[in-house]
Amino acid sequence: MVPVDSYYVNRHADKMIELSGIKQTDKILEVGCGMGKFTFPLLKRGFKVTGLDLSPFLLQKLLEHNNNLFNIDLICSDILEIPSEYDEQFDYVIGFFTLHHFLQLETYYQAMARVLKPGGKICFIEPNAYNPLYYVQIACTPGMSWAGDKGVAQMTHTKFKRAIDYAGLKNLHLDKYGFFPPFAVNNKFGQKTEQIIEKTRIFNSISAFLSISVTK
Repeated sequence: MVPVDSYYVNRHADKMIELSGIKQTDKILEVGCGMGKFTFPLLKRGFKVTGLDLSPFLLQKLLEHNNNLFNIDLICSDILEIPSEYDEQFDYVIGFFTLHHFLQLETYYQAMARVLKPGGKICFIEPNAYNPLYYVQIACTPGMSWAGDKGVAQMTHTKFKRAIDYAGLKNLHLDKYGFFPPFAVNNKFGQKTEQIIEKTRIFNSISAFLSISVTK
């Protein structure tokens, strides 16, 4: 969760920019921004980001890491309870590895749609439910459990289609990419190997990451 400047983090940030089409003039709400791990790469690229998180502790840590370098607004709230003053205020609602913690996708998409301007987009990057290594990680990693991380299994086209239909959204688009965790891809050998695997597209269905975008 701690902000770091790495190939792994920057690749997800660049993928978000590619996926969403965000511009530096757009108003962006990042849901589940935490300490700013993925917020800072966007701020460094000149994007206007408002960070939202449930935890005042994590938002305070974000401010400490920011050290007044970037102008950023923060909202301490559950997206389900975000004040009505933010209704239809954002061009984009984005997030990184957040949706799989929301066990009722329908209500969360409905809440995110509320703060989105007409024609705006909701874009997230999440684990791919069909990558078996996530389930090995949940089973073997101290501090992780099926009760806490079972939402990974919801990251499928069927679940997202149901959620966006409920929220009155449209244009669902999913894309898969990436294969390696940070320790393996934050070096040139790992990066080149991942690029070769991606070009073959043989293992695309079990790629590690899933990008999801919908339109209001």
